[in-house]
Amino acid sequence: MSNQQPQQPEWAGQPQQPYSYGPYGQPPFQPQPPKKGPGAGKIIGIGCASVLGLAVVIGIAAAVGSNSSDSVTSTPASRAAAHSSTAGKKASPAKKPEAAKTGDTISVSGYENGSKLDVTVVKIADPGKPADEYTEADPGKRFVGVQFRLVNTGSAVYSDSPSNGAQITDTKGQQFETEFADITAGPSMASAVKLKPGATALGWIVFEVPKASKLATVQFTMDSGFADQTGEWKLS
Repeated sequence: MSNQQPQQPEWAGQPQQPYSYGPYGQPPFQPQPPKKGPGAGKIIGIGCASVLGLAVVIGIAAAVGSNSSDSVTSTPASRAAAHSSTAGKKASPAKKPEAAKTGDTISVSGYENGSKLDVTVVKIADPGKPADEYTEADPGKRFVGVQFRLVNTGSAVYSDSPSNGAQITDTKGQQFETEFADITAGPSMASAVKLKPGATALGWIVFEVPKASKLATVQFTMDSGFADQTGEWKLS
């Protein structure tokens, strides 16, 4: 019998690697992080783009809102031109500008580039007498006629219904819209007016107001009353 001890395997007595799975010698098993789906990067990208786009839209809206400014001017065009011609000269004591009245012209602008009118309140008919026996004001009210002259001083064609942009106010602050009526003072302003640059329209616009009302001002705004700039004439 041989006294030779049985030979042990090479790995005997060596510490085994913990959590080892599979063939010997492989590194321990470690859990892998979850893989991102193929659209993950796109979703993140789209989200960032959406936030950026929303910020741009909000910025544009804020800029438009800040640039929008409604104004009411009662300075006649002749005085406005005189003021601009002396703007660079030595300032004189400030005077309150005299408000436009019957016979004066005010320059107003519309939304469209090149949309501009010189508007004149030519005459006032108060009360205005109905042009026929079939037309009359409601009980307790009267007709008031305002003759407007419109001159297209812009570079764009003026196309609108002038009566939509006219309004009259009494001394109590009550405002009154126009009325479809003809008066004996003269022809009414056409309901649809188109003026090429340099052209003129003339006609009466009629209002219906309480008999007791004392009139204060009449206003005119382009674009059927939706433009930013309004002309105002003093009536009393």
